[in-house]
Amino acid sequence: MSSLQVLVVDDEPAIRQILSANLTRAGHAVSLAGGGHEALKRLMKGDVDVALCDLNMPDLTGIEVIRQARALGVDTTFILMTAYSSVDTAIEAMRLGAFDYMIKPVRSEELLQRVQQIGELRGLKGENEALRKLVVGSGSDLCPSVSPAMRVVDRLVGKVAPTDSTVLITGESGTGKGVVARRIHQQSQRAAQPFIPVNCGAIPENLIESEFFGHTKGAFTGADKARKGLFLEADRGTIFLDEIGELPLGLQVKLLHVLETKEIRPLGSEQVRKVDVRIVAATNRDLRAMASEGRFREDLYFRLSGFHIDVPALRERREDLRPLIAYLLARGAARFGLSSSPQPDAEAEDILLQHDWPGNVRELENVLHRAMILSEDGRITVGDLPPQLTPVLQLAAAVAADADLAAAPAGGPLRDQVRRFELALIVRAIDDCAGDRRAAAQRLGIGLSSLYRKLEEHDTDPPPP
Repeated sequence: MSSLQVLVVDDEPAIRQILSANLTRAGHAVSLAGGGHEALKRLMKGDVDVALCDLNMPDLTGIEVIRQARALGVDTTFILMTAYSSVDTAIEAMRLGAFDYMIKPVRSEELLQRVQQIGELRGLKGENEALRKLVVGSGSDLCPSVSPAMRVVDRLVGKVAPTDSTVLITGESGTGKGVVARRIHQQSQRAAQPFIPVNCGAIPENLIESEFFGHTKGAFTGADKARKGLFLEADRGTIFLDEIGELPLGLQVKLLHVLETKEIRPLGSEQVRKVDVRIVAATNRDLRAMASEGRFREDLYFRLSGFHIDVPALRERREDLRPLIAYLLARGAARFGLSSSPQPDAEAEDILLQHDWPGNVRELENVLHRAMILSEDGRITVGDLPPQLTPVLQLAAAVAADADLAAAPAGGPLRDQVRRFELALIVRAIDDCAGDRRAAAQRLGIGLSSLYRKLEEHDTDPPPP
């Protein structure tokens, strides 16, 4: 059962203490008020989930408390208590939006059952709101992986997902760390509960604590209404903290406290709230190095990295390129409302398969979306790809400026001509760098592994170093 913030309102101290003790033992956070005016002052903070309110009090009746709270826009669920049963009073309380009506003395078991029902209903409401926020772009992000590197990732996801372990996902920007986080949630026992993704680098530093833990009304300038916060929205589910390396040191301390105690305290509130949240974090930065430099808390790093998954770069899993291209084209067609997805011709496909993709899957998807928009007759050609991917113009410029390259044999299909010019450029670069292949690769703007792969494709031995 989720922890709720409960306000007990009664002018008899003994009743307040008994009810508070029972609710606290059940795991709820409890505030007390000895009268209607005190109750309204507390309700105005906006963070009270349930108000257990006496009907007859010296200053305001329970009915008046509900009426004024509703007029002030307070979204709290009320349960009225009275020593005298009255059908008319019950009808009036329900008309004003009270959840229930209980006769004193209130039995502990019955009260906890009612509070649990309210918690479940409020939880469903929160989940529906979260789902509405996430419905755009929440389609399936699963693409079959055939590379050994991604099969390792799949195995790790399958092992850790059923547990409640905190997970740290690392990898270059655009590799799909968010997809891995969502898969962990979907394969966990929390799959039916909220999955709340948070980009830690996109929230202004002065608002992060409020976004994470919520705030009461009036907690700071501009807080015109209470906010639950992302951790409470994710209660019983998973919160995905992307770009965790961007989190300020002050918030790192509070995140560590949440990991250790499973408690949060909204800004402006004196009450702590229990939360049942699984944390999955991701970063493209070296947190261990940041910790050694004092830019990331070492204790938080060790808590987050108890289970580590590293997502390989796209250039390290080229076996996945072909199925990934097909998948992204099909998904793009669905997003653009096309009946079928355009397909790359042989030369365009060859360029897509040979590119190193420094921006990884995100760069590939952007390139394919651009190509789909420019394509005609259902075919993606070399001309539909961005200039940085097509070496033809760059090679042509080099040929025009270099007599030796211009003398290279011409004729044959465009792809074969491009490969001959490409080989000539690579051999020339290696020669100019006195056989230093790493320096040649840097001069050409490609990775060393790509240089070797291109030489292998041409079945050519590089000049000796």
